[in-house]
Amino acid sequence: MSRTALVAIGGNSLITDNKHPDVPHQWDAVRETCRHLADMVEDGWRLVITHGNGPQVGYILRRNELAAHEVHTTPLDLIVADTQGAIGYMVQQALRNELHSRGMRRPVVSVVTQVLVDRDDPAFAHPTKPIGSFMSEADARKFEAEGWQVVEDAGRGWRRVVASPQPLRIIEEDAISRLLQSGSIVIAVGGGGIPVVHNPRGELRELNGVFAVIDKDRASAILARQLQVDLFLISTGVEQVAVHFNTPQQRNLDHVTPAELRQYMEEDHFPPGSMKPKIEAVLSYLDGGGKAALITNPPNIARALKRETGTWIESVGSKQ
Repeated sequence: MSRTALVAIGGNSLITDNKHPDVPHQWDAVRETCRHLADMVEDGWRLVITHGNGPQVGYILRRNELAAHEVHTTPLDLIVADTQGAIGYMVQQALRNELHSRGMRRPVVSVVTQVLVDRDDPAFAHPTKPIGSFMSEADARKFEAEGWQVVEDAGRGWRRVVASPQPLRIIEEDAISRLLQSGSIVIAVGGGGIPVVHNPRGELRELNGVFAVIDKDRASAILARQLQVDLFLISTGVEQVAVHFNTPQQRNLDHVTPAELRQYMEEDHFPPGSMKPKIEAVLSYLDGGGKAALITNPPNIARALKRETGTWIESVGSKQ
């Protein structure tokens, strides 16, 4: 019986070494990640793949800054679209090549994906998501004069911040579902998707891009629920989720219920800037009727699927 997994791959799947973020090294990282994804396909899984884009968005913003005296700058919604296309291309080519090397012929396709948000989401009034490179206060004030909001980031410098509204619906869900049912491996919701809002005009409900970014894992949870996948797998930088992380009392979690995980979150075991959004995404998926979730890192996906490692989150008695 065929099983469907939505696999959300993080930045570590694209840039493994911050000292070598160039494109050739990104290709190396993507190829390595796709070997693990191909293992899942070979084991009978149907896949929907989502991915982050934070560093790549920052690079495009920096290019905008450097070239602004000669060419027009790029709006943020188009930057998200650009990175969806570029990263999607890398993943689909690397995964196709890996599958072909194993004698498997499976279509792999990327979908430039829009995600609906509420134009009245409170996040628009309180932007908190840092984007782009660090800068001096003088440069930050120049951006502020152009309409950006800027913040000082823990003594490391100043950065621009944008809103991160809650995702409500994946606009291209029907197309993604049809591609999946046809036997394709689908790459979608890159970078959390392009945030769009309804702009009513008479009886029409037009979509318009907005100046924001969406958390990739939260948007992935929405898509996983809409598609009713069997497994929501978040591939991140650690083998297992831990409580009391990086202390002598650290304890890795192998299997927890949603209630237990929620209790750990309420006890502030998961930092807001790293693990907490992933935990919130998992709980959102399970609260919405999801079957099972798994968090681990790319090299351990195969072992985690055999329940030898990773952190499984599912209700008591619901093990696959």
